[in-house]
Amino acid sequence: MVTAKRIRKLLVANRSEIAIRVLRAANELGIRTVAIFAEEDKLALHRFKADESYRVGAGQGPVRAYLSIEDIIRVTRDASVDAIHPGYGFLSENPEFADACSDAGITFVGPPADVMRVGQQGFGPGGCSACRYAGDACYRTVTQRP
Repeated sequence: MVTAKRIRKLLVANRSEIAIRVLRAANELGIRTVAIFAEEDKLALHRFKADESYRVGAGQGPVRAYLSIEDIIRVTRDASVDAIHPGYGFLSENPEFADACSDAGITFVGPPADVMRVGQQGFGPGGCSACRYAGDACYRTVTQRP
């Protein structure tokens, strides 16, 4: 049986409209929020919608800043965050990010890393094993050519 722990403080590892939607939902649930931002987004609205905000990826440019797993994990420690919501795109489908959250003792709001790896493996033998592990059926069609 999995025991759910209450999220008290959530970091949103995304930017702009995606981050604003997650921040708003968290706020409605009474969860404190943390935003991250690249230097180029220092005036972006999502930064001001959160209870706290922290710059990530100094000198890396706007895209690489939001992909800086090490820097994001650093912020979770500095801000005493319970959980990370990856938003959409960027790190939301990155199993290494989910692993880094788990290793840091932070709840990843998304599928486990093993389940994310299914998409990277396709539906070969490894992908089907991961599907079964996740509790899903796996069907393969094998086409043989004469």
